Order: sequence, then structure tokens, then C-alpha cells
Amino acid sequence: MPKEKKQNSRVEQSIRFPKFGLREEKKYFIENLGMLLGANINPDTALEIIESGTKSPRMKRVLHFLQSEIGKGTPLWLALQKSGILAERYITLLRIGEQTGKIVENLNILSDQEQKEHDFRSKIRSATLYPAFVLCLAVVLGLGISWFILPRLASVFSQMNIPLPLLTRILIKVGTFLTRWGKIAIPAFFAFLLFWIFFLFVFKKTKFLGQAFLFRLPGIKKVIMETELARFGYLLGTLLKTGIPLVESLESLAEATNSYAYKKLYSYLSQGTEEGMSFAQNFASYPKTGKLIPPSVQYLIMAAEQSGKLPEAFLSIGQKFEAQAEVTTKNLTTFLEPILIITIWLGVVFIALAIIMPIYNLIGGINR
Repeated sequence: MPKEKKQNSRVEQSIRFPKFGLREEKKYFIENLGMLLGANINPDTALEIIESGTKSPRMKRVLHFLQSEIGKGTPLWLALQKSGILAERYITLLRIGEQTGKIVENLNILSDQEQKEHDFRSKIRSATLYPAFVLCLAVVLGLGISWFILPRLASVFSQMNIPLPLLTRILIKVGTFLTRWGKIAIPAFFAFLLFWIFFLFVFKKTKFLGQAFLFRLPGIKKVIMETELARFGYLLGTLLKTGIPLVESLESLAEATNSYAYKKLYSYLSQGTEEGMSFAQNFASYPKTGKLIPPSVQYLIMAAEQSGKLPEAFLSIGQKFEAQAEVTTKNLTTFLEPILIITIWLGVVFIALAIIMPIYNLIGGINR
């Protein structure tokens, strides 16, 4: 009995926090559930098969919970909602699919959405990760040279009875400072850097500041904007196509995005639509629409709303901007490479000149 109680407690804990660290397991679950149900295998058996191929203990407990719920007669979508394994927008999609007999089709759509979300996140990550990695590497190398090499050079140059160039004097001061305070200054620098990274890009209450900063950088802004518009078009298009109401689709979109600016816009659109406003009215009344959604896209949506072809228009927008984001990401990396190389080169030249110039002056003095 205590063992069973302990197991149930673990299940509840897993159900309470199921999404963390289960991205690959969720993908495997969605893909296989769609295939198995498409082969006319009942949900309970399908879950058993998926559980047998799942390695994660946490995911196994979630699947066990789902089997238990379905065994009680709970609909699949409701069991999934109770488990918390999927986002609410996915639950809505599955609920409609189960009620209309299109559960397999909607599971396939859900699988595509999950893959798209992964692609969208990867595009933004790749646009920012490469330059960040190179700059961090440059900082680490620079600090390594400053800590281990400059102090020795400083002691050598300080013994020379010749006037030292400005660059060399700066080098000596840095080397002297690090000799005295390096064990405190360098760890403090990294701690300060990590604090700001956490504050701007990780902490939920303040990461909108980091997003605002990235949105002001020309190349990265374009990638973020195109990626968000691709998500905007694809997600709204697929949700509307499956029969989910526009208000609910916009709420799902607000839930899906990580961008504070776009989340705020989507919530506003959802609220305005619920109050009976058209897209034209929503776009006109929201102050920052033009910065987030290009005018051409706005006009396309307004025209599609009047003609009753919103799903098709949104899917077209999604396809267009997904392709553009792919090209922009590649171009951004190509554009940043020479800038980063030049930045590192300037640092190397600075150190080289600071070392060579006094040696050259010393040799010149000896020759005279």
C-alpha cells in the first residue's frame, strides 16, 4: 500500500510539471499516437505500445496516467488536458478532432505544429547563438591573455628605460591590475555577465527587456519578425481550418509565442475580436501594429476577412515568411562572420602593436 501511494504521488508530481525536459518524448508521443490511431488501434492499446517504446520514466508515468483515465471512460482529449502534457491550444485541436471524428487528422496537424514550433525556435536561436558564441570566445581568450600573459609582459616593459607608447602603457596597466586583482576581477566579471544574461533573457518578469533589445538590432529584428509572422500565419491558418473559432485561435497564438510584444498584440486582437471588432479595426486601434505586422500583410488579412478566406490567407502568410526567415537566418550568419572576424582581428592587432612597438623603439635606440 505505501508503495502504491508513493507511485501515485510520483505520478501526480510528474503530471503537475510534465512539460519540462520532455520535448522529444512529446514529439515521439504525438507522432506515434497519430499513426497508431490511424491504423484503427484503440487509444488504450496505442498508449501501451507507446509506453513500451518510451525510455523516460517521467513520460512512462504520464502514459500510465492516461491509460488509467481512458480506462475510466474519459475522452482522450480530456485525459490529455488533465495530464498537462500538451499545451491548451493542442488540447482544443484534439477535442474538436475527437468530437468531429477527425482525431487522426488533427493529431497529424498537431505533429506538424510541434515541428514548426521547433523550427521557429531554432531559427531565432541560430540567429543569436553564433555571434554570441564567437563574442564569448573572444572575451574568454582576451581575458586569458590579459590574466596570464600581460602581467609578465608588464614586468618586462616596466624595466625598459625607454619611453613607452600609449598602447603599451595601457597594456602594462591592465597587466598590473590583473596581477593584483585578477582572482577577484575576472570571476566578478563573469558573474556580472551571467547575471545580466539571466536578467535579460531568462527571468520571466524581465526578459521582455532582452527581447526589446534584440528587436532593435537590424538583422536579428528581421529574423524575429519573420519567424513570428510565420508562426502567426501557420498556426492561425491550421487552427481556423480545423474549425476552431477565431477568438480561441488568437488566444492559442498568444500562448504559443515567447515574444512579449507579439503576445501583447495577439491578446489585444483576441479581445477585440471577441468584442466584435474586425481585423481592420483592431489593426487601426493598436498603436504598434505597423512595427510588428507589415502593412502588406495587414491588407492581405483584411481582404481575406471580407472574402471569407482567412485560413487560406494565413497559411499563405506562414509559408511566405517561413521561407523568408530561412534565407534571412543564413544571410545574417554570413553577414556577421566578417564583422566578428574584424573585431577579433582588431584585438589581436592592439596586443601585437603594444608588444612590438617598444621592442622596435629599443632596437632603434641601440642602433643609434
